[in-house]
Amino acid sequence: MRNNRVLKWFDNNIYLVVIGGLVIILGLFQPILGAIGGLLLGYLIFHNVKNMHRKEQEFTRYVESLSNEFESATKHAIFNMPFPLIIVDEKGSVNWYNTPFLKMIGEDDILHKSILDIVPELNIDPILKGESTEALDVKYKDKNYKVYPNFVDTKKASSIDNTIIMLYWVDNTEFVQLSQRYDNEKLVIALVYVDNYDDVRNSTPDINRPLVMAEIDKNINTYFSKYNGITRKYENDKYFIVIENSGFKSIETKKFDILDHMRELSLGNTIPITLSMGVGADGNNPFNSYEKALASIDIALGRGGDQAVVQIGTGLSFYGGRTKAVEKRNKVKARVIGYALRQLIDQADRVFVMGHKNPDMDSLGAGIGVLRAIKDRQKEGFIVLRGENPSIKNIYERMSKEQPELLNNILSPDEAMDLANEDSLMIVVDNHKPSFTEEPQLLDIVNKVVVIDHHRRGVEFIKDPVLTYLEPYASSTCELVTEVLSYMSDRINLTKFEAEALLAGITVDTKNFSFQTGVRTFEAASTLKRAGADTTIVRQLFRDDFNTFIYKAEVIRSSKIVYGTIAIGRLETEMEDSILIAAQAANELLNINGVEASFVMTYINNKIHISGRSLGNISAQLILEKLGGGGHLTSAGAQLDNLNMDEVEKILINTVDEYLKEGEEE
Repeated sequence: MRNNRVLKWFDNNIYLVVIGGLVIILGLFQPILGAIGGLLLGYLIFHNVKNMHRKEQEFTRYVESLSNEFESATKHAIFNMPFPLIIVDEKGSVNWYNTPFLKMIGEDDILHKSILDIVPELNIDPILKGESTEALDVKYKDKNYKVYPNFVDTKKASSIDNTIIMLYWVDNTEFVQLSQRYDNEKLVIALVYVDNYDDVRNSTPDINRPLVMAEIDKNINTYFSKYNGITRKYENDKYFIVIENSGFKSIETKKFDILDHMRELSLGNTIPITLSMGVGADGNNPFNSYEKALASIDIALGRGGDQAVVQIGTGLSFYGGRTKAVEKRNKVKARVIGYALRQLIDQADRVFVMGHKNPDMDSLGAGIGVLRAIKDRQKEGFIVLRGENPSIKNIYERMSKEQPELLNNILSPDEAMDLANEDSLMIVVDNHKPSFTEEPQLLDIVNKVVVIDHHRRGVEFIKDPVLTYLEPYASSTCELVTEVLSYMSDRINLTKFEAEALLAGITVDTKNFSFQTGVRTFEAASTLKRAGADTTIVRQLFRDDFNTFIYKAEVIRSSKIVYGTIAIGRLETEMEDSILIAAQAANELLNINGVEASFVMTYINNKIHISGRSLGNISAQLILEKLGGGGHLTSAGAQLDNLNMDEVEKILINTVDEYLKEGEEE
């Protein structure tokens, strides 16, 4: 900086340097003339310095004058600002305000009062704490404001005690109203299906049938027209709805009460009428909303019907689904699936069968059944299995003794990754969530994926499967596989062990044919009996060792009852078969008089697993789905990370409370 100033002076006074040089040269030859020249040079230097000092003083006075004028203009602008302005200290106490702000709040004296007392709607804490400098949206009285904060340090040295905050209030009412109007007038597309139209029609006496069918139309049309919606029937059991977002929000607030109204409709029909609804909201255009509605109705049907699924953005909301899925007696779909699966197997170079992590007997039994179908088509097939676990230990040991050649068809995920290619076929059984499979990366390698599952469809689903057989009414995946096998060939070629593996899967998921059991469940069981399955041997697969009984009894002994009907137990000891013991304990708790649902928590791999069971009046699935899990109405599970047992129990109880309150509202 010093060198720059010297150079600048040198540039401005080059003539003095030249004269000084000439005076020095003159003094060398003529000392007297040199002395006279030196005096003249000194005078010039003195005059130059004096002139520079005068200019600096004039410039300083100009800057000070300009600063005063700017400060005066600033004060004038602040005092006469057309929008409200208030200055508070770091504690939120009012130091100053202008007239528009005083008019806005309608008070006379607010000096030194807390801004939070004056405008309770203003959440200024993050600003006071220095955590945020973003503008705030505040609704005060009948207007909306955008509040912009500005921090001013009144000291040269930084000190929080001397910081003031200026809050500018910009009236944003017109923009908010316009935004709300735009949001309210957006089109929402809904698809409504009557789940059991044919069953209701066929079970209704002829004399009442036209009345019931007309009443279905009338109720659906009247309900949506009440909210200014347009309803068009395009098939006997399917309706297309166009409604404004404001009307849809009203329906959503009432949690789609049309589901209850239709279920209570009784005009001679012996079967309750249930609806499935898929709603596409927040689409970029009507076509996009329609696509979302199509995806939503598929999910609603995949979850068993009698519910509404709403897709807003990428999120899904579920309403209803508290009743048991109605069994469908039409076997046409099973025949179509069997024929399509046979073609897909014939087209593949090799076929892989994969269940879910920590497979149970339903998952492994279904895999063994599908493997039989693959062998019947003379194709190379493999079951992807990470290893045995306590849930399948008994059946795995029996496989080693009775049909050891099946062990050659069982691969680890790593071995399957080496063999799989784009021409392979993947059949996923007893699961439809990619993250729950034994090896999710396998789904990315193969081009064709088939899903066979009996769980209610969740938000996560395998992307673009070529074939989906998802039937929540079914007792188990083994039931579905047994049906498909009967249509894939004229004769079922199941061995005795394979038939028993499938029957074991049905037995475990129905709790020995006590829950989620329909007519087709017994038909599948009879098919397996004809194939050689021995129920006595199947029952032996579920025998437990002494320690399992001890731990299960301890869970039951230490359990507690909440809300009069919910049993909650804890298995504090982590062991290899923790999940199996928790599931069995949850089943046993249902035998207690008055208990409608049970949940047992246990540790597994640094996580807490929850096994949920229900008699059907309470949905274990809807409760555990709120915790990231899923399953069936009567059987579900979930896992939580980074929490201890007490925290999980508290969360679980709060979730149950929320579920019960929602049920009371409905």
